[in-house]
Amino acid sequence: MAGEGQQKRKRHTQVSMKFRTWGGKRPGAGRPPKGPRASERHQRRPTLRPGQPVHVVLRVARDVGCLRTREMYLAIRQATLTAARRDDFRIVHLSIQGTHVHLLVEADRRTALARGMQGFQISAARHLNAAVSRRRGTRRTGTVFTDRYHLRILSTPRAVRNALAYVLNNWRHHGEDRTGRARTWTLDPFSSAVSFPGWQELAGAAATFAPPPTYRPLVTWPPKTWLLRAGWLRPGRIGAFEVPGQAALE
Repeated sequence: MAGEGQQKRKRHTQVSMKFRTWGGKRPGAGRPPKGPRASERHQRRPTLRPGQPVHVVLRVARDVGCLRTREMYLAIRQATLTAARRDDFRIVHLSIQGTHVHLLVEADRRTALARGMQGFQISAARHLNAAVSRRRGTRRTGTVFTDRYHLRILSTPRAVRNALAYVLNNWRHHGEDRTGRARTWTLDPFSSAVSFPGWQELAGAAATFAPPPTYRPLVTWPPKTWLLRAGWLRPGRIGAFEVPGQAALE
């Protein structure tokens, strides 16, 4: 017992401290999406082998408007001319939909894919902005493609066959073939379908898909990979009236 006149010794208690942190998982962290869809995750792209084609999807900002018009088509066609100057990156097929563009490409390596896509996007954005500006009478600048492009590496004949059907007949997937003048078209004029030699209807060489004399086709490369050149034929040819579903890409 403490003696008279002596004070009781204070007992100290440990106080917890909260430290501010900058790392780790937390609500609202990460790159925000630029459009209504979720942002493509920024992670290291998968390894690409020279013999593997790639399916790429590019989405445009909402205020750019519909891409399926003549002036927008010609703007993207100019970008295919720019991309065609490279031989280590090749656009083999593409289709232009209302809000996005599908491409089937070949690249000699991952860096060639990245640089080729960068060049195509820069050229397409410049020409699309110019087309929108002419149509509206006011200059449009800034972002055209809302996010990092989505890619899927194709490594089997079945996957390539399904991707070809999905890209070239994507207008049927979206119902574009049932609207307006499109009802009289066999192939999507907003795609490279007219240059595809693998249609089922052409197997007997009795039919032809000749575009009008004034038609200016998109500029593409003939395929160099075995998968896009011949391998995709193993599962069967593609019909011009085939309607691809999302399951075709699985």
